[in-house]
Amino acid sequence: MKFTELSIGMSKTIQKLITEEDTALHFGNGSLQDLLATPVLAALMIEASVSVVDPLLPDEYITIGKYLSIDHSEPTVKGMTVTVKSTISEIDNNRIVFTINAYDELGEIGNGTHERYIVNNNLLRQKVNNRTEKIASQPK
Repeated sequence: MKFTELSIGMSKTIQKLITEEDTALHFGNGSLQDLLATPVLAALMIEASVSVVDPLLPDEYITIGKYLSIDHSEPTVKGMTVTVKSTISEIDNNRIVFTINAYDELGEIGNGTHERYIVNNNLLRQKVNNRTEKIASQPK
């Protein structure tokens, strides 16, 4: 299926005020109590990428992540705002590649590449059910 409403260069920008729950302290690094955790930055990059494509897809389609590579190059302190921009850089059938840049008030804090695939949600759920059926059928 062709998704003609998608094109290279399409982008979305999201922002988030960094709170205590977003700090490294909550992700196992107590020595970085007030700094943005890398997993939170990664999640924001994924969220921005999803927001570019998923709203444009037919109801039965979604995107799923396949690959994420990020460079978290600068620290961001709790109370600052992170801005993440994700831009479609490649489209190959149902494969979408995004180039992502992240900033706070002081400049760029990271960048990355993310790869997502457009899939039929019903077929995905069927695959998940078939895979997890093995666990459900085991005696306890």
